[in-house]
Amino acid sequence: MPKLEESIIQNAHPTQLTVGMIEVEDKTKHLASLKPQEQRDFMQAHPIPTVKGPQGALFITDHHHLARAALEAGVETGFFLTEADFSSSGMDEFWKQMDKNLWVHPLDQNGIRHLYSMIPEHLNELVDDVYRSVAGYVRDAGGYDKTPTAFAEFVWADFFRRSIPTELVRADFHAAVRTAVPLAQSHLAKGMPGFKAK
Repeated sequence: MPKLEESIIQNAHPTQLTVGMIEVEDKTKHLASLKPQEQRDFMQAHPIPTVKGPQGALFITDHHHLARAALEAGVETGFFLTEADFSSSGMDEFWKQMDKNLWVHPLDQNGIRHLYSMIPEHLNELVDDVYRSVAGYVRDAGGYDKTPTAFAEFVWADFFRRSIPTELVRADFHAAVRTAVPLAQSHLAKGMPGFKAK
């Protein structure tokens, strides 16, 4: 049974290399607009899934964007839902268990896989993958359905990375999203997590 606990966000460790900073900025603005009690209520209503790693350290398995945004907005504590306890494992065994459960995503902003040791220690060290923001915006625009599939947005980010030139994404992000929505619903995306045809 997952256990809910309040803890300092800065002490939690990421399990991926990147976030979509445009998404993070949106969430940061929302959190910054709330009063302290409203921030706490919001964080409690959106618990961050974690796994206990070596020596009891918390490793985030989802909601990295929310966690990073909370830090940026000056929110000190969050609510964490512990899904598994690997605190008695060494680091090598821990990462093997994380990989087996699809709770780690060591791919960089170019879609290239790295060693687990390259995953940053802290949330503020995550780097921007603009295609991850494209994926989030396309989902919010109804381009595909939210799905429990692990790291589905990263799968979509890689799909858009292969389909939409980076120059377009960086020159006009919202135009890139408008291009991406029909692409997400085309035959090219069939079989993708959360796919829905036009």
